[in-house]
Amino acid sequence: MLFTETEYAQRLSNVRRRMEDQGLSALLVTDPANIYYLCGYNAWSFYTPQLLFVPAEGDMVLFAREMDAQGAFRTTWLPPSGIESYPERYVHRPHIHPFDFVSFTLRQRFLIAPAAKACVGLEMDSHFFSVKGYRALVNAIPEWTMVDCFDLVNWVRLVKSPAEIQLMRSAAVVCGQAMTAAQDHLEVGARQCDVAAAISHAQISGTPEVGGDYPAIVPMLPTGEEADTPHLTWNESIFERDQAVVVELAGAFKRYHVPLARTFVLGTPTGELKRVADAVGEGVSAVLDVVRAGVPVRELASTWNWTLAKYGLEKPSRLGYSIGIGYPPDWGERTTSLRSEDDTILEENMTFHLIGGMWMKGYGYELSESIRVTQTGVETFTSFPRELIQKG
Repeated sequence: MLFTETEYAQRLSNVRRRMEDQGLSALLVTDPANIYYLCGYNAWSFYTPQLLFVPAEGDMVLFAREMDAQGAFRTTWLPPSGIESYPERYVHRPHIHPFDFVSFTLRQRFLIAPAAKACVGLEMDSHFFSVKGYRALVNAIPEWTMVDCFDLVNWVRLVKSPAEIQLMRSAAVVCGQAMTAAQDHLEVGARQCDVAAAISHAQISGTPEVGGDYPAIVPMLPTGEEADTPHLTWNESIFERDQAVVVELAGAFKRYHVPLARTFVLGTPTGELKRVADAVGEGVSAVLDVVRAGVPVRELASTWNWTLAKYGLEKPSRLGYSIGIGYPPDWGERTTSLRSEDDTILEENMTFHLIGGMWMKGYGYELSESIRVTQTGVETFTSFPRELIQKG
């Protein structure tokens, strides 16, 4: 197992404590990151329905497609009795759904009766929980009142264990390798796709000591005027003299992610870009000086906003978000966001992607750090130069 039995037991205990607080008799987990967190199951099988049943008491049960369930024991710590497979005939059929089988099996295993009223939590915002899957569950088990659990497991994941922090430090090593590959291959005349390929190679090969995992998001390379849009990937275009290139990527290790963004300019930066880079650099440094356990998240946002205001700038989007385990299409945890409306109080071993991203008209600049909150300050996972990086 990747973690100790004690750590897995503590995770389940923390989940069940929140379930009790929310009045839930059971939880149906469909987010692959949360399934991985609770039972260790890890495979590229989430494109078909899968579900982890978490009762308030008793054993959890993982439901997966037959061909995946046959090998689920290779990554999960669940016993064979805790893994159920649905037949292939349920896959991609117009009038039946795998959760029809799941519902039938839950009835058999847990003796659901009309009198067995229960409030059951669903992950309503999970990327891989479809409307058709929801309807299958509701129609098959009308005795249950199915409600949104409001990302219950995600919130349990917010504070990392020491073992998780070590995995993120390994991911940071891979992240640094990937950004170095970007810096080495970015040059006038190179194709965007070739630079992306070099980044992807570094992300997966990692180092002799730390092999990389596949990241939840592909490398992003907004270039030139298109850098005013943050989530563009790459094409076959050639990099040109004096173009600015925003590179956002992540290192991943055992599904734990450490993202990083830097902006490179292939020649001489414009005055506008330098001004924004100075503002962002000062703002990120000011925020890092404020981070420590006990500080409200809104104080980080306020520090950032006041710094930008000195330059006559503002950033409408959030300053960052919680990170940890990631599966496509996202490496964020969908919990705490670094913004003025968030009431979260920072705790030791919370981890965030702090993003100083400014998307202007016809150009953009991004500088980010992945950080760990400590009792007295902050740990930045990587040590890549925190500046506008000129090449050529």
